[in-house]
Amino acid sequence: MATIRLGDIAPDFTVDSSLGMINFYDYLGDSWGILFSHPADFTPVCTTELGTAAKFKDEFDQRNVKMIALSVDGAASHAEWIKDINEVQNTSVNFPIIADEDRKVSNLYDMIHPNADSTLTVRSVFIIAPDKTVKLMLTYPASTGRNFYELLRVIDSLQLTAHHKVATPANWKNGDKVVVSPAISTQDAIKIFPKGVEEIKPYLRMTPDPS
Repeated sequence: MATIRLGDIAPDFTVDSSLGMINFYDYLGDSWGILFSHPADFTPVCTTELGTAAKFKDEFDQRNVKMIALSVDGAASHAEWIKDINEVQNTSVNFPIIADEDRKVSNLYDMIHPNADSTLTVRSVFIIAPDKTVKLMLTYPASTGRNFYELLRVIDSLQLTAHHKVATPANWKNGDKVVVSPAISTQDAIKIFPKGVEEIKPYLRMTPDPS
């Protein structure tokens, strides 16, 4: 079973899905990607998550992020489950759900944790950059639904910090002040960030959102 770490290249795969056969890299193209797994079809928490994901699609689209989900059941089962999701969540699932009956993708991405369940996937989340490197991994227990506001917040942070020499502090949200990279001297930071640099400690400098 593979072990994936931050900065690794996300493994490619070709699989059946609720939208037919999909090659992961072709599906992502030059977009960011978010891959999230579900223990099985017709599970209550996952039904709320997939409905929520569908409602968030416009937000992900604005950030050039493509969503793709996974469950260990087949494409025909997914099609029936999607009908339920659309009905009870008052939405329309508008992204593919991988049919991972042979656990191929689950094993590639280490989504099966035997001490939790020997056959079903944990609730994993992978955020993947356009260069196909893994930028975030989260693993939730079966009893806890994911927070899609947090996933958007992380994507905003990843995209901001990819283009500016900053990091985002605790509880940061889009538009808040950011931390100047410790690799930059305060003197250089003042030149780089014309909105101003506040030195709280020599190692902790804040600047307004540079974007």
